[in-house]
Amino acid sequence: MAGKFELKTAKNGQFHFNLLAKNGQVILQSEMYESKASAKNGISSIQENAADDSRYVRMTSKSGKPYFVLKAANHQVIGQSEQYESEAGRDSGIESVKKNAPDATIVDLI
Repeated sequence: MAGKFELKTAKNGQFHFNLLAKNGQVILQSEMYESKASAKNGISSIQENAADDSRYVRMTSKSGKPYFVLKAANHQVIGQSEQYESEAGRDSGIESVKKNAPDATIVDLI
């Protein structure tokens, strides 16, 4: 079983989603979107780009913790990970997105 996208409404009325691994852990968070349709397009973009390693940018936070962002073909950030304790953890997170995103179901919590 693949992971799932949980589509939600924020307190400010905008839309966002999280990609969860099959164990329920959040492995990728979206930006905020003005419309539900735009958020669904963001999910589609993640599903299309997740398998391509060149779309991942491996980064380090100001506090020294590794994390990653996933970018679309137009170089726009379409998802961001949590901060990890190690580069190995970050790299495992990337592999989890690659594995879970392409076939993930969408759970509409709106």
